[in-house]
Amino acid sequence: MQPRLSLTESSAGAYKAMLALETYVRGSGLEKPLLELVKMRASQINGCAYCLDMHSKDARAAGETEQRLYCLPAWRECPFYSDRERAALQWTEALTLIAQDHVPDSVFESVRPQFTEKELADLTLAVVAINGWNRIATSFRLPTGSYQPPKHG
Repeated sequence: MQPRLSLTESSAGAYKAMLALETYVRGSGLEKPLLELVKMRASQINGCAYCLDMHSKDARAAGETEQRLYCLPAWRECPFYSDRERAALQWTEALTLIAQDHVPDSVFESVRPQFTEKELADLTLAVVAINGWNRIATSFRLPTGSYQPPKHG
């Protein structure tokens, strides 16, 4: 599949704005493993091959287990996600599939005890960001497979 266009070349300002949001989310204080699960789950729902490739590699490089990554689509039936992670995944699914149920009050009420107000706002921005990246990567057909996680120390 051939890329359709490069956002960095055709709209550098928009790309910089997306990167600024991503930078904020990464520095928000939310746990990196939780953020990687959120990015993976939204990318699974959206069918974004580029982001699945990227975030599975980032998650593994950060120490995430293959078992948790493989079972992520069935997280409700698996015992190895924390209550906080389950809440984040539930929130991710509700926001990613917003047209289906418009984020019901019941979802908010079940997620709310796991996060402070700031954390829930930041988690929401993380979901907004990955959904945006998914739409960019999918619509412009970013080439999948060559991404390598950054080397740390």
